[in-house]
Order: sequence, then structure tokens, then C-alpha cells
Amino acid sequence: MNPFLTPQQQDRLVLASRSPRRIEILRGLGFEFEIEAAPEHLEDDAAHDDPYEIARMLAVRKCEFVALTRARDRVLGADTIVVVDNTVLQKPRDDAEAREFLARLSGRTHTVVTGVAIHHRGHTATGAERTQVTFRKLTPGQIAAYVTTGEGRDKAGSYAAQGIGAGLIRRIEGCFFNVVGLPVGLLLDLMQQE
Repeated sequence: MNPFLTPQQQDRLVLASRSPRRIEILRGLGFEFEIEAAPEHLEDDAAHDDPYEIARMLAVRKCEFVALTRARDRVLGADTIVVVDNTVLQKPRDDAEAREFLARLSGRTHTVVTGVAIHHRGHTATGAERTQVTFRKLTPGQIAAYVTTGEGRDKAGSYAAQGIGAGLIRRIEGCFFNVVGLPVGLLLDLMQQE
């Protein structure tokens, strides 16, 4: 159990994701939960005039999809995107796109946005966290070598802030856990909204 929430605020928690990073963060926080991943097709057609709204919208989609069959449970959905030049970089389709994403981020600052949604008793509480990440200047060889590790294949922007990908980063301004995939402070705040 998490010491910052009452037992009622964390009872019957279901994570609408199979993300190993989100699972690790929740376990590290002491949560007991089930996993029922929302289908990946919910990420299709995620367009919005405000790219920052996309992460929140996708988190709500995932959360409410799983909540349809889990009416008594507290369902948690999350989605992370990377925004640079007002363009959303989601998960790369292949290694060529991963190299393209990393070259675009090299030596620059971008924004990582994670949308979080919690559905419980017919109500969905939502929010989004933003974190600024500045990359080191990378050579094409360094980018190619990182891509071959496979670490960024299933991640927004094609990198992980933990593990080998930590070597890509010069500075993080804001919540580190947001960059990993689940902003802890926002999560706890939303779980208290009952």
C-alpha cells in the first residue's frame, strides 16, 4: 500500500497498460494492482490542434476502454509523447525512423508530456505533466549505435531516460518519472480527487 493515500483511494487499482516502466514505478510506490492493457489501436488517429492535448486524450481513451468492463475498479491509463517544434514524436515505426527522431532531438531541448487518467465510479480525473529534456549533441555514429541497442523501439521519441539512454541526455527540467512514463506527483494528486 502507498503511504500517501488511504486504503480506499488505492483499492482495486487496474493499470490499462503493459508498460514495464509504469509497472515498475507503481510497484516501487507500493501499489497492489492488476494489469489489463488497452488495445494499441486506440492510439490511432490521435490528432488534435494542441499536440500537448494528445497525451491526455490517449490516456483517457485507454482508461475508459478498460473501465467499460471494470465498473467497480479504479482504472489508470497513461500515455507519453515527445514534442519538438510543435510536432509529436510517438513510438518509431522502425529503426530508420528511430534514427530520424534522435537526429532531430540531438543537441536540442524537447518536451515530454504524459497524460494520466483515472476512472472510478463513473468519473474520470485527468491531467498531463510536462518535462523539458535537453539532449547532448550526438554524432550519426552514436545515434546508430544507440538504435541498435533496441532500447528505444517501443518508446515515444525513440529513447529511454533510464538505462543506456541516460547517456543521450544533458539535462532534465521537471519530473524525471514523467520522462520514464508515469509522473508520480500528478498520479497521487489525481488518485486523491474523490
